[in-house]
Amino acid sequence: MAKEKIELEFEIRSAPGILYNRLVTPSGLSEWFADNVMISEELYTFVWDGAEEDARLLIGRDPEFVRFQWAEEDDPNIFFEFRIRIDDMTGDVALIVTDFVDEDEVEEATNLWEKQVSKLKMILGS
Repeated sequence: MAKEKIELEFEIRSAPGILYNRLVTPSGLSEWFADNVMISEELYTFVWDGAEEDARLLIGRDPEFVRFQWAEEDDPNIFFEFRIRIDDMTGDVALIVTDFVDEDEVEEATNLWEKQVSKLKMILGS
């Protein structure tokens, strides 16, 4: 099944460095993204309800973005990414989430990201 790219933007009231920490460190990701996150080399193991999923950290640029790819994914154009954008005029911070999902799961994936980012915003006091 073909993958569809989704890109979601969320306003976040946080310093970019603090936000970046929540997007790349196991402890930060465990607060909002997964039940637990472990890291070995550049392989992250995400745990949800006892099930594990591995992802490789492809690239991270503090405090701009971090890109992961699920370990079972072979296509280099399929990834999930967290990008931090700062508005030059206002200084407002936005989190842009990019993900690739099955065509029939776009709405479900969008709802899941909205729920997860709401949890992140609550943790950040945003």
